[in-house]
Amino acid sequence: MTTEVSIPLAFLGGILSFVSPCVLPLVPSYISFVTGISFEELTEDSDNSKLKKVILFNSLMFILGFSTVFVVILGSSAQLLGSLFMQYQDLVRKIGGLVIILLGIHIIGIINFNILQRDKRLHFFKEKPSGLLGSFLVGIGFAAGWTPCIGPILSAIFAVAATSENPWSGMILFVAYSAGLAIPFLLTSLGINTFLRHFGRLKRHMRMISIVTGIFLIVTGLLIFTNSLGIIAGYLNSLIPSIS
Repeated sequence: MTTEVSIPLAFLGGILSFVSPCVLPLVPSYISFVTGISFEELTEDSDNSKLKKVILFNSLMFILGFSTVFVVILGSSAQLLGSLFMQYQDLVRKIGGLVIILLGIHIIGIINFNILQRDKRLHFFKEKPSGLLGSFLVGIGFAAGWTPCIGPILSAIFAVAATSENPWSGMILFVAYSAGLAIPFLLTSLGINTFLRHFGRLKRHMRMISIVTGIFLIVTGLLIFTNSLGIIAGYLNSLIPSIS
């Protein structure tokens, strides 16, 4: 039940990662890079079915690339660490909660940690490898190197997974996170013109997005620190017999 309560939070974390100030402004460039289609061609108003097919399949391979890192590597690692530190579960949970609260405070801008201000993007490819495999590899590079904005949210999900008793919680939560990041990316790639028309308006609210993301992390950190996710799960679980 704890995992079930956390799934919507993980999905929301993926959406917040997409709209974060260091991801959203570069989405059009990523779409152009992943698809191998020039920005001018992407923004042309046309019903070129072949072009749309290229955009769709390359975007899906990019999504598969970063989802593989999040789900297979981070998901399984969270469960491994969870089993290793299960005897210190309370201590790990409280330390993880405090760290996530501090990360939320940092994103809001109340306290700035210089180490988190550094640009950790790893530019694996100066030129994109050709084909669908190339888009998959770029997705892996995105997941491995884009830490400044998505790192704190990933840390929150990782902490929840590591302290869960569900052996599949890590993979389940990172599937939800990947879906939250993938769906808006795919919709944007298929409707790039619509995205660009509204992007200027959205860009003016980047500060508010940072605040919402910070609050999300602080609330998640408090829930983890106080073990409220477990309490909420237990309460919902107690309602199931009465509902049935």
